[in-house]
Amino acid sequence: MIMFDNASSTSVKRSEGQRPLVDNSRTATARAHSNIAFVKYWGNCDHRLRLPANSSISMNLSALHTTTTVDWNGRLDADQLTINGIAAGEGALGRARDHLDALRRRFGVNAFASVTSRNNFPMGTGIASSASAFAALTAAAAAAARFELPEREMSALARLGSGSAARSVPAGYVEWHAGSSHETSFAESFAPPQHWNLVDVIAIVSREHKQVGSSAGHETAASSALQPARVASAPARCDAVKSAILRRDFDHFASVVEEDSNLMHAVMMTSQPPLFYWDPLSLVIMKAVRRWRQQEGIPVCYTLDAGPNVHCICLASEADAVSGRLLALSEGIDVMQSGVGAGACVLPPV
Repeated sequence: MIMFDNASSTSVKRSEGQRPLVDNSRTATARAHSNIAFVKYWGNCDHRLRLPANSSISMNLSALHTTTTVDWNGRLDADQLTINGIAAGEGALGRARDHLDALRRRFGVNAFASVTSRNNFPMGTGIASSASAFAALTAAAAAAARFELPEREMSALARLGSGSAARSVPAGYVEWHAGSSHETSFAESFAPPQHWNLVDVIAIVSREHKQVGSSAGHETAASSALQPARVASAPARCDAVKSAILRRDFDHFASVVEEDSNLMHAVMMTSQPPLFYWDPLSLVIMKAVRRWRQQEGIPVCYTLDAGPNVHCICLASEADAVSGRLLALSEGIDVMQSGVGAGACVLPPV
């Protein structure tokens, strides 16, 4: 189940056929964390349902989150969306509206929504802001509609807004099952946050919003001649990374994580049109991280999502040292640190 932040929070279970009526505003606030994928999601076998071409493995990031309030309000004549205090443009509003339509159908809500969302980290730069955003939106919308859903269904619903949002619903270390239908494509935890004290030291080389978003990239992935090979070999990498996490085997973990990141970006670069997300500093960092691990024995590896910023995964005991090394590489690098995070949760009323 989606967890509430304190024991005094309550929700009402409803049967699937029961339609909650919205006479006045009903409001709830939820928080969800970004996640970093160790085995990547890139490309869909069904774009409408965002069914991924392959399963993936990730961990939630405790320090990076989106907090979203949803007010189902019968007095509104259209959906409203504010992000970080600014009214959203038509692109973001349209995507949120499409997701709210799906949630209205599931919850039987016959009202528009006022949505207020705030991130504590840069958006659109390869740090999975859409994952935390749509996971938080889904959880808040369900709570505001007085629905309590199994975590598996909440994950599947979040996936409709952003594929990787499925992974931000469960806690800790997460596997997203590709599935073959809406009901079978969901994420679940396979280890809690405290299982292995890893830290993501994110090397920020750019805070600019990327010109080509992940959704567009997923649609062109199949145009790369490398995508079929990447997808065919993904199950083996999922098994290897999951096993390495469960055994806390950093060397095995690091080699597969870096290989998977390189494979995804090779697909991006060979798609039509090609996508080049790396910045020159990205490559400098990647080479340095491999040198630190292979030549100096420091337990750290790299992975990049659809953006130039480099996620340097390391043991918690090495996080400050890795941060210092990254800052010493260039004045153009900033760093953020995050441990392993919890799942989506509904916050108590203020």
